[in-house]
Amino acid sequence: MKLKLDIEEMAEGFFEDTRLLGIVAPVRDYQFCWHLNHLFRFGFRMNSDIEIQLNKKQRNYYFPVFEYPEPNSSLVHYLYNNKHDGEYLLPEFKHIDFLWLMKGDTIDEGFFTGISRAVKDITGVQMVSELTNEKIKNKGHLIF
Repeated sequence: MKLKLDIEEMAEGFFEDTRLLGIVAPVRDYQFCWHLNHLFRFGFRMNSDIEIQLNKKQRNYYFPVFEYPEPNSSLVHYLYNNKHDGEYLLPEFKHIDFLWLMKGDTIDEGFFTGISRAVKDITGVQMVSELTNEKIKNKGHLIF
């Protein structure tokens, strides 16, 4: 008997109550996190426990994930680097440098819009847009 992991069902559960921003900003991930931490008074830190590993072309690629849990809230912010060594976490979004996932609580529309607008004003940021679940082909790549 073979057991098969249902990625679709897993992805549905993982992406419940989430919002995702795609950000074009050709800067280093630690520099971008510094800007976010400074602007929003956040504490994004790299979490090596949830780093994403993909195996493509007989090679392992590691995509760092930065995490910031909001105090006194169940909302957690995750910042993924979409590029590593010529490969992409989400190949359908090759133009996007970072993915900002907000998860764990209902995200107020005003809060989400405010973050989007503020990120657009960071030096080096060229574009910020919301990525809806329907647009993402490789949802499984974001699950840790």
